[in-house]
Formats: sequence, structure tokens, C-alpha cells
Amino acid sequence: MDLVVATVDRADDLDALLDSLDAQTYRGFRLVVVDQNADDRVYRLLAERPTLDSLRLSSPRGLSRARNAALPHLTADLVAFPDDDCVYPPDLLERVVRRFATEPGLGGLSGRPVAADGTVIGRWPASPLPITPDTVWHRANSHTIFLRREVVQQVGAFDEALGLGSETPWSSGEEIDYVVRALRAGARIEYDPSLVVTHPVKAVSAAELVALGRRDGGSVGYVLARNRYPARVVLRMLVRPAVGTLVSLALLDGTRARFNAATLAGRLSGLRAGRRGRV
Repeated sequence: MDLVVATVDRADDLDALLDSLDAQTYRGFRLVVVDQNADDRVYRLLAERPTLDSLRLSSPRGLSRARNAALPHLTADLVAFPDDDCVYPPDLLERVVRRFATEPGLGGLSGRPVAADGTVIGRWPASPLPITPDTVWHRANSHTIFLRREVVQQVGAFDEALGLGSETPWSSGEEIDYVVRALRAGARIEYDPSLVVTHPVKAVSAAELVALGRRDGGSVGYVLARNRYPARVVLRMLVRPAVGTLVSLALLDGTRARFNAATLAGRLSGLRAGRRGRV
């Protein structure tokens, strides 16, 4: 298995991820680190763990750019894209490898993100389910996704207009776009909530929450347009934040109302941009 980790401006979080990888019960993996730092912090952290099989690459800043830099170097049958601030349970890779070995027709797996205290992050189903283009939004997250390499080869590069550091207003959602493209190419991808990955939950101010709504809303709109989602799905994805804005205003929750309004505005903006950029 190849684990592609893009990292920039972090040391302590990356240190925790490396500790969790060094503790894996399954050892047949290689860490492909795409280093976007200007210093040697990543080199030092890897040097402290000689038992980790690792390859260090570099790329310009941007999450999708980093992952694309790693794609030509992949050699393993399975590929994952852990964030540099997540943590794997010790038996995670062993369980993932076993599942793929018993299901040759399985193209990908997605697990469930949890906070450090085990609390589920967001709206994630409690039961295993297939992932479809309509349900991908709450069944796939970059640090919980595992794909066969042939699926990655079929899908190709990440869209560099998406993802952190993309320098566009829709700088997230690159993994959703990737999974949708894999599904449209015929891959069978399953959601398994028993496969958990710990990810930090960081407190945000009201202004930061509104900015996240605009950014993530833009990413959703862009993905919808680029992947030619039907009008019924697009309408549903616009109605939800619109209704959320009205409900929040009725409850006198100004912050949540601004968040929903920013989400709606972002989705509309992303839809327009995605349609302009479609081939």
C-alpha cells in the first residue's frame, strides 16, 4: 500500500501521524511524503523513524498539486491519501488490506472520521453503505479513502482548481470530485463506518465559519457542475442552505444564518465557474 501525504507548515501533527503509522500491525506499506516546506522539518521527522519505508518528494504548494506529484511514483496495489494531521488506529491498514483481499471486485473503501474523543465528525451514517454520486458528500473524506491503484490510474490527476492551496475560491472538495469520477468510471466504492480515522476538530470563530461555508459551498457547486449532476440534485443542494438560512433567522441564530447564506452564495458561484470550465 502507498500512503500519499501532502504536508506543509506542520511538524507536531505530522509527528503524530508518523507515530500512528509506525505502530501499524500491517507493515506492507510505503509512505510517500510530498514536502511543501521550505525547511528540512520533514526530513528530520522521517530520519527519526528508520523503520518506516518512505519516499520524500516535493512540489509547489497546493494539496491537489502535491497528490498529482506523487501519482507517477505509485507502485502498490492500494493507495490512500491521509492528511498530515490525522491519526490511524493501529489495526486500520491490516483491516483495509484484508477487506480488499476478500473482495476482488471492490474498487475503493471509505471510512468514518472521528475526533480525538471518538465523537463522529459531521453527518456520517452508522451502517455500511455503497457510495454513489448522490451520497458521496457524507460517505467520503480524503483521509478515510482507500483505492485500488488501477482505479487511480483510470481516474488520473486531481483537479488542481480544487483543494487547499489551489488559490481559487473553491479550495476544498478535491477528494469528492475524485471519488465521483471514479464512480462514473465504474468503480465500486463502499463506505464502512467501522474503519475510523482520528482527525482534529479545531474551533473556529463566527467569521471563520462563514468563510468555510463560502469556500466549501463553492467547492460543492464546482463539483456539481464539472461532473454534470442532474438538475434535481443541483436544486436539492441549493434548497438546503436556502431553507437553513430561513430556519436560522427564525431561531434568531445570526451566525448560522450567515453561514447558510454564505454556503448558498458559494454554491451558486461554484456552479457558474464549473460550467464555464467544463469540456
